[in-house]
Amino acid sequence: MASNHKNESSSFMTAVDVGLTKTKPAMVAVLVFSFVINLLVLAGPLYMMQVYDRVLASRNLNTLLFLTLILAFCYAVMATLELVRSQVLIRAGVNFDRTVNPDVFSSVQRATLLNPGSGAVQSLRDVESIRSFFSGPGFIAFMDFPWVPVYIIASFLINFWYGIFVLVASLITLFLAISNEWATKSRLEKAQASASAAANQAEATFRNAEVLQAMGMLGALRARWNHYEAMLSWQAMASGRAGFLLSLAKFHRTLTQSLVLGLGAFLVLQNEISPGMMIAASIIMGRALQPVEIAIGNWKGFTNMRSAYARVQALLRDKGGAQVKLALPEPTGHLLLENVTALAPGGQTPVLRGISINIPPGSAVALVGPSAAGKSSLARVLTGIWPAVSGTVRFDGADLAHWNPEDIGKHIGYLPQDIELFSGTIAENIARFSQCRDEQIIEAAGLAGVHDMIQKMPEGYNTQIGDGGQALSGGQRQRIGLARALFGLPCVIVLDEPNSNLDGAGEEALVDAFAELKKQKRTVIVVTHKMNILSSVDFIVALKGGQIERAGARDEILPKMRGPKVVDVTHETRAKQQPVREASHA
Repeated sequence: MASNHKNESSSFMTAVDVGLTKTKPAMVAVLVFSFVINLLVLAGPLYMMQVYDRVLASRNLNTLLFLTLILAFCYAVMATLELVRSQVLIRAGVNFDRTVNPDVFSSVQRATLLNPGSGAVQSLRDVESIRSFFSGPGFIAFMDFPWVPVYIIASFLINFWYGIFVLVASLITLFLAISNEWATKSRLEKAQASASAAANQAEATFRNAEVLQAMGMLGALRARWNHYEAMLSWQAMASGRAGFLLSLAKFHRTLTQSLVLGLGAFLVLQNEISPGMMIAASIIMGRALQPVEIAIGNWKGFTNMRSAYARVQALLRDKGGAQVKLALPEPTGHLLLENVTALAPGGQTPVLRGISINIPPGSAVALVGPSAAGKSSLARVLTGIWPAVSGTVRFDGADLAHWNPEDIGKHIGYLPQDIELFSGTIAENIARFSQCRDEQIIEAAGLAGVHDMIQKMPEGYNTQIGDGGQALSGGQRQRIGLARALFGLPCVIVLDEPNSNLDGAGEEALVDAFAELKKQKRTVIVVTHKMNILSSVDFIVALKGGQIERAGARDEILPKMRGPKVVDVTHETRAKQQPVREASHA
């Protein structure tokens, strides 16, 4: 079984594989263009041979004119093909980016949920690195590399010793390129990893810029920016070795350019070649070494691209090859948790253990308990943010894992404890950046009681709130976040401390929203520490230590907070008549 799973994993095609497959026709075309271009390059050496050996000897201007016109035509065709080759690569890179980015974006979001400190956002930059390499001069040099033997053969046709000289020079250049790879590969990979970690650490630090300023913590946290020093150290070592090898390569190139003329002069004096052959051989040798030299100059880009490719592939393969899921019927809001256990991302100790709750549609349920009781964790499990490591979360009888996240998300409203709005207008944030009618946005704002507040702003619903909603106060962000949660009147609405930043008017609007949601038969789960909001709910679930301590109808739980555990939260009338207790108590 294990081997079968391994084979399935290895055969799974990621978006990168699909993107590269789509670029194959373009790569074949580029290979053909490179073949023709490299053949046309030989026009230069042939022109020089004819000029030196025929035109100068015969002093025939007509021959010179026709040879020059032929050379100009060959170079014009070559320049046109190089332009076309470049444009083909650019378009192939754009198509690759468009194919890969949506899947990478989704995988980054998933990886960030499961491991917030993983630095998965780097993969978005990695896709850009891959695209840039395949659209740049480095890749063209690699495409020209297979034609190096053609130039070596041409050198042998001129003279045996010329061929030997160009072959040895090419092998030395290739050896320097391999040495550069061997000497810098591991250090560049470590430098890249440290750079990503430094960027993530800096981003997390400056997310709390106000705290840094107010309490003078900048210097202390700057001293903890240790990943940056590691990046500088690894990069310095890699650059030092690469610089030495590049200097050695430059010395080799300039020396061979001179020695090839010296060898040519010697062969001319020995009457083995003509002066025209000497000039032609010099040009051919330069062309034979050029792809290798360009490859050396772009080797860092190649190694960065290869590392980026490996990271993106690892991210996409870790996604597990999720299949397209069947569109399920629109849910009514019936939630059922069966013996659910959950872990926080990166954690080892369960934050929820053995949670079993049955919430019929249209119920209003409050999750209460002390800090770290598991209330917010349960809210995240209910919305699918955190997957259950065991047990099942069901929406209308269907396992939450069977739903397409984009589909089920339309039927869920979620207000997290830490409000996160996005750069854009108030209207865009309320509408979840979807295409919709203006009436739907105004309806959600009215239900959340923020329509009048928005109208008093300078641009109304078109007010730009800045990155993270920085142009708004904490209470304004929370109320707009509530409107976003209520947009489209989803069947399940989960609110985590919805009144933590609200003033009196906001509290009143929240109570009114609760009343309207109950009229609309929406399932509402609210996490709260405040007692006043409990008057608006039907049932209460008390958590402690990640487990259900007690649960039942509001009027039964409030007077006596020492009742037995109840795991089937039903309609209020039924709960008052016959509460369903935990199976072990039955």
